[in-house]
Amino acid sequence: MSPLDMSKFEKKVIIRNIRPADIDKIIELSKLCFPKMIPWKKEQLESHLEVFPEGQFCVELEGKIIGTCASLIINFDEYDDQHTWDEITDEGYITNHDPDGYNLYGIEVAVHPDYRRMKIGRRLYEARKDLARRQNLKSIIIGGRIPNYNKYVKEMTPREYVEEVTSHNIYDPVLTFQIMNGFTLKRVNKNYLNDDQASMKYATLMEWNNVDYQPTSKRHFKTSFPVRICAIQYMMKKIHSFEEFAQQCEYYADVGASYQSDFVVFPEIFTTQLLSFIEEKSPSQAIRALTEYTEEYINLFTELAIKYNVNIIGGSHFVEEDGKIFNIAYLFRRDGTIEKQYKIHITPNERRFWGIHGGDKMEVFDTDCGKIAIQICYDVEFPELARIATEKGANIIFTPFCTDERQGYLRVRYCAQARAVENQIYTMITGTVGNLTHVENMDIQYAQSGIFTPSDFPFPRDGIVGECNPNIETIVVGDVDLELLRRHRKSGNVTQWRDRRKDLYEIKYDC
Repeated sequence: MSPLDMSKFEKKVIIRNIRPADIDKIIELSKLCFPKMIPWKKEQLESHLEVFPEGQFCVELEGKIIGTCASLIINFDEYDDQHTWDEITDEGYITNHDPDGYNLYGIEVAVHPDYRRMKIGRRLYEARKDLARRQNLKSIIIGGRIPNYNKYVKEMTPREYVEEVTSHNIYDPVLTFQIMNGFTLKRVNKNYLNDDQASMKYATLMEWNNVDYQPTSKRHFKTSFPVRICAIQYMMKKIHSFEEFAQQCEYYADVGASYQSDFVVFPEIFTTQLLSFIEEKSPSQAIRALTEYTEEYINLFTELAIKYNVNIIGGSHFVEEDGKIFNIAYLFRRDGTIEKQYKIHITPNERRFWGIHGGDKMEVFDTDCGKIAIQICYDVEFPELARIATEKGANIIFTPFCTDERQGYLRVRYCAQARAVENQIYTMITGTVGNLTHVENMDIQYAQSGIFTPSDFPFPRDGIVGECNPNIETIVVGDVDLELLRRHRKSGNVTQWRDRRKDLYEIKYDC
C-alpha cells in the first residue's frame, strides 16, 4: 500500500496584510457580517492601505478571505473620553493616524458567519498584539460593540449589562470574546456608532496592555515641530550664460541656508530667464531650446541642496518627455534625492504660446519635515487638488507661481489662503518679479510672495506668517509649527477638515 498523500487533506490558513486586490472582497464580507450596518466604502479601505497598511489584516482560507480587521495608531490621551467611532477614525478614513503615537486602536473585526468558532477572531487579535509588540506600542484600545444589549435594554442600563457580561452571567459575542482575549474594561461610551442599533449605539472601551513595552527617550510628546520656510521672490533680469544663472541661484540657496531654513523655494518657470541669451524668437521653439538645459538645472540644484544642507523646491522648469513639453516642479532633498510634480492644470496662455501639456497625478512627498505637496500656480486655484493632498497627509502646500499682473497674482494668493483655511494646513506662494524685455511672453512680472496659515487664535491674526513687499527682489522667511497644526485640527474653534459632510459629498480621484 502506497503512503497516504496527506497534502490533499491540508487546508492552508494564512494571516497577512490586506492588499488593494482584496478591497471588493472585504466590502462584501462586511455586508455579510453586519447586514444592518453601513459597509466599508472603497475609498475608506483605499485610505487604510495608503495611510497605515501594516495595521490592516485578513485571514485567508484556501484563497478565500474569511476574516479582516482594521486599526490605526494614535496618542489616546489626546482624544475625549467619550469619543465616537467617527472621531477616532476620521470617519473611517484613518487620516488621523499618528506613526509616533503610543496606542494601537482597533476599529473593526469581521469574521465570515460560516467560519465562526474557528478562532479566526483570535488569530486577528494575535496579529494586532504582535504588531503592537513589534512597534513598541503601549497598548491596544478598542471600542467594542455589545450586540446583545438590545435584548436587555428594558431590564438594565448599559453599565449593568456590561457588569453582567463581565461576571459571565450573560453572554455577549463581542464583549465576552474581548474579555477572553485579555482586554479590560475602561468605560462605556454612548453614541459611539450611529448605525449600531443592536448595541443601542453604546460601546465598551477596552484595553490590552503590552507588558513588553519599553519607554524610550526618543519618543515624547512634542511641544512644537517648527519648520522654517524661505520664499525667494526672484528677479527676472537679463543674463548672458547658464553660469550667471547658477550664480544667482546659489546666492539665494546660501541666503536661505544662513537663516537655517528647512525649505528654500524658488518661483514657477524662473528658468525662462535663460531665454534672455537663447537666440530663438518663436515662443514654442524657444521653450524647446530651454528644455536642453534640464540636466544642467537638475545637477545645479541637487548640488546646492547637498552643499547648503537645505531642501530646495526648484521652482519649476519646462521639460520635454516623449515629444511633449511639461511644466515640472522638482523637490531636491538635502540628502540628495529628487522628486517631481507635474503641473496638472495648464492655463490658456501656456497652451497657446508654448504648447504645454498637463500632468495627471497629485503627489505628496515625504521629507525630514513631514509630508508636503507642490501645486504649481494655476493648480492651487482648484480646491480638489488641495483636498487630495491633505487626504494623503500633506501639512504644507508650496505654490511656485508666475503672473504678469496684479489680478493674476491675487487669484493665486486668495486661493492659497482659502486652501489653508479649508484644509487646516499651511500654504505658501513665491513668484517672479522684474522684466525680461527680450523674451516673448515673459516680458513683465508681478508678485508678492507669502506664507499663510489657517485662520484661528493659535495662528497670526491675519493668517499670514510673513510676506514680501510687492515687486522687488527679496525673500521672506517664516516658521510654521506642525505640532500646533495637528492640535488645531482636533480642537480648533472650527474644524473644517473633520466636519466635512462625507454623507453628502466626497472627492473621488485616480491620482
